[in-house]
Amino acid sequence: MRNPRRAVVAALCIVFVFFLVVRTLDSPSSPTNNPTQQQQQQQQESREAPDPAAQKKKTASLKDAASSSSSSDGRGPAAALRRQRPARNPQKPMMDMSRMTTYENLAYVYPYDVDIKFPAYIWQTWKYTPSDPRFTFQDQEASWTAQHPGFVHEVITDDVAVDLLRLLYASIPEVLEAYRALPMPVLKADFFRYLILYARGGIYSDIDTYAIQSALNWMPAQVPRETVGLIIGIEADPDRPDWADWYSRRIQFCQWTIQSKPGHPVLRDIITRITNETLDLKRSGKLASFLDRNVVDLTGPAVWTDTIMDYFNDDRFFDLDNSPGPVDYRNFTGMETSKRVGDVVVLPITSFSPGVGQMGAKEPDDPMAFVHHQFEGTWKPESERHIGEQQ
Repeated sequence: MRNPRRAVVAALCIVFVFFLVVRTLDSPSSPTNNPTQQQQQQQQESREAPDPAAQKKKTASLKDAASSSSSSDGRGPAAALRRQRPARNPQKPMMDMSRMTTYENLAYVYPYDVDIKFPAYIWQTWKYTPSDPRFTFQDQEASWTAQHPGFVHEVITDDVAVDLLRLLYASIPEVLEAYRALPMPVLKADFFRYLILYARGGIYSDIDTYAIQSALNWMPAQVPRETVGLIIGIEADPDRPDWADWYSRRIQFCQWTIQSKPGHPVLRDIITRITNETLDLKRSGKLASFLDRNVVDLTGPAVWTDTIMDYFNDDRFFDLDNSPGPVDYRNFTGMETSKRVGDVVVLPITSFSPGVGQMGAKEPDDPMAFVHHQFEGTWKPESERHIGEQQ
């Protein structure tokens, strides 16, 4: 028979060992001591963490979808991606603008975004505001307000134009220098319309125009407005042998009425052209002897038409390799409905020049008549204000 004391000690040892085993089983295991739990944790992390290969494949597929979609209709995957983009950061990276060209400065200060809406602005210029007793275009000015309720409608005087441009183009001093150097009011008026539309967008129309229809009707309903940034009209389509005796270009786009989104490349280009040409004339001392007949080439419809045609044939904005050929006057002569070229809608001569009695223009009551111009170009002699209207 064993000693009772030894039996008690042995029993206590057995109880202690059992207690240690139970305690070990009940305590949480570390990752290194529990391979099963470690494997489960790794699987969970692999589900949560992005796979670099998969992420790269997803990015590539988005790029392919964007590049394969049509840029002309504003629909498809590219348009969907644009709608999913987060809000743009208004901050711009700091750049040394002193080493940039005028064209680059303009693009930096006022970048172009075709997706935005046409701003609800109407810009007109005259010597006096509508509240001045000397203002004589009350009916014309009122027609624009009546057709565009809710739009901001401003008639800008010469003094206000100077201050406004100082505000908008303070960072591009050569533009302001060119504006100040222009020797004739009509040159400044021409230049101002491009400058205000480039910086703010909206509609510019001469003070002697009547708004027949709202600008909401100018563009065909089937054309998505987020794919168009500029709306222009034909001023002249002189299909006659002596057209050069009357007009500067075979097809001439009018610039008495323009609708644009801010930053459009056509406006950027014409501002650059006028700025450079004006400063060249200033340096050579030729501005003092500037002649009236040269207005159309420096700031008027001739340079405006040339700039638009150059834009239509610029491989920075159009795929010329897959184009049927260069765009020229033949693409627009005789047209009776609107035509779209990239992000530009071109309206027929009836739209902005109804009632001129020639070149296929119809009357102001035609459904395609949008603006009626009174041709009160006061900078011209009376004998030249209706030039070209004779048969």
